[in-house]
Amino acid sequence: MRKALTALTTLSLALAALLVSATPSVGASSYQVIVHPSNTISAVHRSFLADAYLKKVTRWPDQRVIRPADLSATSAARAQFSAEVLRRSIDAVKAYWQRRIFAGQAVPPPEFARDAEVISYVLQHPSAIGYISNVEGVEGVRIVAITY
Repeated sequence: MRKALTALTTLSLALAALLVSATPSVGASSYQVIVHPSNTISAVHRSFLADAYLKKVTRWPDQRVIRPADLSATSAARAQFSAEVLRRSIDAVKAYWQRRIFAGQAVPPPEFARDAEVISYVLQHPSAIGYISNVEGVEGVRIVAITY
């Protein structure tokens, strides 16, 4: 009985360690969310951000139209953003947009190949929101925290 209990405890500890290591940590993000410097938000809830990117919600609380910007499908930052924020794979997001386009409901956010292009888009549109690779020294835009 004691051996079975020890084995069960060891298995439980191993499973707990596996779950902790599989859970994305806030500091390990490969992306950062950005908005125009005139946007006063400092944090956005994950569900609001997901709804904005899927265009289920189209306006900021101040009623300005949300203009999300995506990185290309080959971007590591997009893969992590899609998994953590949208809780879908990139392919699932593409399928979602194909259905919405076919139904005449909406078009996907514009897609950009480089971080600099996303930054430029956000700076050109005061109600824009985007995400870029997690790099140091980003200037001109406001970096926004994601709350869960």
